[in-house]
Amino acid sequence: MAVVPSIPLENPMEHAKPPFANRAERARARAQACEQFLATFAPGPNQDLLAEMMVTLTRLSADECGRGEVKILNRALKELRYAFKVFAPYENVPKVSIFGSARTPPDHPQYLQAVKFSRLIRQAGWMNITGAGNGIMRAGNEGAKREASFGVAISLPFEQSHNDIIADDEKLITFNYFFTRKLLFVKEADAIILFPGGFGTQDEGFEALTLIQTGKSEPIPVVMCDEPGGTYWRHWRDYVEAELLGNGTISPDDLGLFYVTDSAEDAVNEILSFYKRFHSTRFVHDRLVMRLKSPVADSSLAEFNRDFADIVEKDEIRQVLEALPEEDGEHAKLPRLVFHFTRRSLGRLRALIDAVNKAE
Repeated sequence: MAVVPSIPLENPMEHAKPPFANRAERARARAQACEQFLATFAPGPNQDLLAEMMVTLTRLSADECGRGEVKILNRALKELRYAFKVFAPYENVPKVSIFGSARTPPDHPQYLQAVKFSRLIRQAGWMNITGAGNGIMRAGNEGAKREASFGVAISLPFEQSHNDIIADDEKLITFNYFFTRKLLFVKEADAIILFPGGFGTQDEGFEALTLIQTGKSEPIPVVMCDEPGGTYWRHWRDYVEAELLGNGTISPDDLGLFYVTDSAEDAVNEILSFYKRFHSTRFVHDRLVMRLKSPVADSSLAEFNRDFADIVEKDEIRQVLEALPEEDGEHAKLPRLVFHFTRRSLGRLRALIDAVNKAE
């Protein structure tokens, strides 16, 4: 192993003029020191953000943060940095996160359904992300095969081990924290599918729906898939409708944020149909930009403005045929729908996406 020579670093803070007159002067000196270090040793387009991170580190020291808290931050940062590195080469490949019980045996109809779904979605050009364990997780990796699978594992004292399909693969990541692991499951996914499972499956499903419902995650399809004739997700939906919708804790439009089926083919079609024309969304200041794979007809645009006026805060939905200047050329040649979204009903936004996909 090569030995990296020690490089004596000039202390940028020596050029400051302590004592600092006030807190603002101290903050400016801290930021300048970080920027000087990054300009020398980490040049690149993200220097401003890296400088902010370094300033945060210096504030941790000034706050006399406990060693336990610093350990949490250090471990989480290392886990996320490595995970981003693993996923980066596959940035443009669509991916689906698969959740379900680790205890489902290989001969169970739910396991076989997960294998079938994963095989079909792989044939459509997708990769999958599983928890790398056994049960439904192994079924997902089995259907997609090793080359089209990611493993996002969690270190637990019981029940969890890497399944034989994804073990030792370069796309296998083991996390210490659930929150960093769950972030990757949602951040990297273009769709989510849940098969029957326990507390963990329920938690992951509700969290994904919460992130979409509150606009903290991009709109993506969320599918609940059962074995043929199964009742697990139908009973779950009955509970959601009776207790959540019935008591007014969710709106009727929120029921459109998920899809329940007992067919693997139907689950795949639901995911692929979501991206028939829809590409992605982002906000540019106070406007929502919905990128499309192909433009919509003027007659369809008129229908959108008529049927979805309740989620347009002012003006109307407009179609433009290239990126806005503020988008810095991101997906520059895709047409867009641009409007002032109220941000109050993501269920209605999902309904608009469905209408866009079905439009002429």
